[in-house]
Amino acid sequence: MGDLAGILILLGLAVLAVPVLLVVALLKIGKANDRIDALMRDIDALKSRLRGLEARAADGVASPATAQSSAAQQAADRPPAQAVAPPAAAVSAAFDPQRMGSAEADPGSPGRAPGLEAAAGVIASAEHPTEHPTTDASRAMPPPLPPAQRPAAIAIGSTAAYEQDRANAATGAPPMPPPRPKAPPPSDPFAPVVRWLRRWFTEGNVPVKIGMLVLFAGVAALLKYASDQGWVRVPIELRLAGVAAAAIAGLVFAWRQREQRRSFALGLQGGAIGVLMLVVFAAYKLYGLMPAGAAFAITIALVAGLGVLAVMQNTMALAVLGILAGFLAPIWLSTGSGNHVALFGYYAVLNLGIFAIAWKRPWRLLNLLGFVFTFGIGTLWGVLQYQPEKFNSTEPFLLLFFALYLLIPIFYARGRGERRRDLVDGTLVFGAPLVAFSLQAGLFEGARMPLALSALALAAIYALLATLLRGRERFLSLVDSYAVLAVGFATLSVPLALSARVTASVFALEGAALIWLGLRQRRLLPQLSGLALQALAAMAYVLGASGLNLHPVELVDQGEIGRMAIANASFMGALLIAIAAVATAWSYRRHRFGGMAGLFTVWGLGWWLFAGLQEIDRYVSSANDLKAVFAFVTVTGWFCAEARRRWSDWPVLAWTTAAALLMGSLFALWLTSQHDYPFAGWGAAAWALFALLGWRSLSTLRGAGRMQRFFAHGGWHWAWVAAIATTLMHLVDRGTFGDGWVMSSLMAPILIYAALLQLRASSLSPPLHAGFDDYRGMLLVCARIAFGALWTLSLFYPGDSKPLPWLTLVNPLELIQLGGLALLAQWAWATGPGMSTQRRVPLFALTAFVWITFATLRACHHWADTVWSPSMLDDATVQTALTVVWSVLGVLGWIFGSRRADRLLWGAGAVLMGVVLLKLVVVDRSHLGNLFGIVSFLAYGLLCTAVGYFAPAPPRRASAQESPA
Repeated sequence: MGDLAGILILLGLAVLAVPVLLVVALLKIGKANDRIDALMRDIDALKSRLRGLEARAADGVASPATAQSSAAQQAADRPPAQAVAPPAAAVSAAFDPQRMGSAEADPGSPGRAPGLEAAAGVIASAEHPTEHPTTDASRAMPPPLPPAQRPAAIAIGSTAAYEQDRANAATGAPPMPPPRPKAPPPSDPFAPVVRWLRRWFTEGNVPVKIGMLVLFAGVAALLKYASDQGWVRVPIELRLAGVAAAAIAGLVFAWRQREQRRSFALGLQGGAIGVLMLVVFAAYKLYGLMPAGAAFAITIALVAGLGVLAVMQNTMALAVLGILAGFLAPIWLSTGSGNHVALFGYYAVLNLGIFAIAWKRPWRLLNLLGFVFTFGIGTLWGVLQYQPEKFNSTEPFLLLFFALYLLIPIFYARGRGERRRDLVDGTLVFGAPLVAFSLQAGLFEGARMPLALSALALAAIYALLATLLRGRERFLSLVDSYAVLAVGFATLSVPLALSARVTASVFALEGAALIWLGLRQRRLLPQLSGLALQALAAMAYVLGASGLNLHPVELVDQGEIGRMAIANASFMGALLIAIAAVATAWSYRRHRFGGMAGLFTVWGLGWWLFAGLQEIDRYVSSANDLKAVFAFVTVTGWFCAEARRRWSDWPVLAWTTAAALLMGSLFALWLTSQHDYPFAGWGAAAWALFALLGWRSLSTLRGAGRMQRFFAHGGWHWAWVAAIATTLMHLVDRGTFGDGWVMSSLMAPILIYAALLQLRASSLSPPLHAGFDDYRGMLLVCARIAFGALWTLSLFYPGDSKPLPWLTLVNPLELIQLGGLALLAQWAWATGPGMSTQRRVPLFALTAFVWITFATLRACHHWADTVWSPSMLDDATVQTALTVVWSVLGVLGWIFGSRRADRLLWGAGAVLMGVVLLKLVVVDRSHLGNLFGIVSFLAYGLLCTAVGYFAPAPPRRASAQESPA
């Protein structure tokens, strides 16, 4: 019996599906008939066109040969001014594929087709009618085309190009634009290296360069191989002596060839001395045939010889080779004794050699190598082996090295040409004092006052040099650099002798003054120095605030004043940094540097906010700290608004005011999360201050930009919307009200705000008034997004209406939701910018359908006692209610769509009914054993029957009704 019932139910479903399937079939058949009619019309047009072409071909020519002669004869008989067009039939016959194929197969005419020649003649006579007045057909023909593998393809391509040219000429279309030039290839980061290698292998005496490199490798390999094989039984002393003798002979030969073959001689000299150094290394390190002192002495002599040869022959390459060998000699000749005095004494001799060379030759690379090796190896030794007891034996060498590299840039500047006065050896000018001072700090090991005195001594030295060199044109660039270093080291002595916060204040104010001076004198160097000082000021303040004991000395006693709000070193230091930054921004604004002015304004505002927030955190209780921050931000925005009235070309001020007003809504939410509601306690005073100063700030922005006014006015509106909404929600939540009241109290202010923007926007325009319509649309979009998000969230609430009984559609939550739907409906059917009505109405219909579905679920929860959770979808009552409601909606769509001839509405109803049918088969079929499942099927069947009576067929298109059946 159960199986029979299932079969009957399935048969009933099949019968019920017939109307929907018929409707879909009718729609598909109608579309197919329309497409078939269009295709038949296209076929008829093509047939008539083909018949016309065949008729013209029959009347034109009988063969390609006659077409050729006829065209040539017409070209000869026609007057010169008459334009001739090629006969279509002749061209068609000329390009007959069969004739093309036969022409290709003809061995007598390889690569030439009769059709191609005929077509070429016709086209030539048509393109140049005035150039061929004679009757000679051969003169009307173009020269024969070159042989090709596929003449038919060539002919067709030529004809296509010809037809395109004629079409462009007839319609006056512009010629095709030339192809765009290709973008340049991206720059290669390895290009400089490649260029250097190319120059090395292509310039100078390339053979001797490569030969010496290969010779080194070959000699080394030969010696090793001979030693391994036991070929050479000569004692090692004689072998090394022989190699040294050969190197000396090569050196003498190279010296004699220095005039005739300079490149060869220089390369051979360097290679010979390099071999001699290798011999010394092998004799000392590998075989122990030479004591350390003798090895060092010979190495120094070889290095000195390289230097002398370099100066005498004016070649920097030999000097560089000698310096490299000299600085590396202590590494490969090291005895492991750790005698730093001997090491630095040896380096002192090398640097004196560099100093002597710098007196004669301005070789910057040589100076840089000496600087890098000297201070690099010295720093490495200091990190690994320095002890405080070695200070007395180390400090003199540091002072000597610094003095040498202090004077070498002066020699370099003196030896430059007159055209290069502006160049400064910046690595040595700035690197030497900075590296030496850093090493000095390491030697002092935290003794701050001696280091401060060292900084003052450096400042005095550089100030003296700047004074002595000031009147000489060759040293003008050095004068500026030395002046900057003097100011820098004098400034650096301040934090070494005083506290971090005082240092920060001095640095910041000094930096602002330098930037003002640089802008006034139009010089970049003081500006860069001022920027660096302001950055150092921030670093000094941060280090002091982090608790690092930079120095225990304070200018004043902080015992009493340190415990006072505002009047303390921490706040005053940050305030002075902020003032210096704003003063810098003002200087840049006066000189039309808007970007830098804005950057320093933001920097100064950041320090101002940091100073204020720090004081609030220290001196305001946790119960009122957030309210104090709200008031502080409000006052800051008002300050910027008043400043903006005075300097309207300072856009950062307007943006700061807008940001302060935008913070109002965030403070409303923060105050609600940390306290009961925004107006609790001192919150009322903070909001009163916001109302007063916010209104005043808005009034000053009447001439501001559109986006500035949008953010400021929108922030002002949303601050009050958020404050009122959170206050209402708090008051409702304190009572015994259900969640429907709580959610609706939160949504109601936003709904009212959106309704005013949409319907009565003029009531929200004060205090700006004029120009409010410029950004009203953006405010409305924001309101719709906010309310839409809350509206969507509220769908998932059960909507309890305690203490009132729950009634569908008239409970607080669904009334607010209906209000949102009403606004959406007014927008959907209104005319105005944005989406068209054809798109708005479906959006409204979809939203309404979702709301009706959730309202149905909510009714089942309250009236059928189903649990409000996703599991309620498994309940038969819920599924029956959804089936009935969706079916009613689908039937209404069918009926109203049919009555109004609205195919979209009718189609939506049909789709919904199809979804319900699918739901019956997939979901409701499992509930056929109870009454609710049976009701679902019966309701759907009855509603489909009603549709069959009221709207038995889909509405016809307007075009179909006008055309005869």
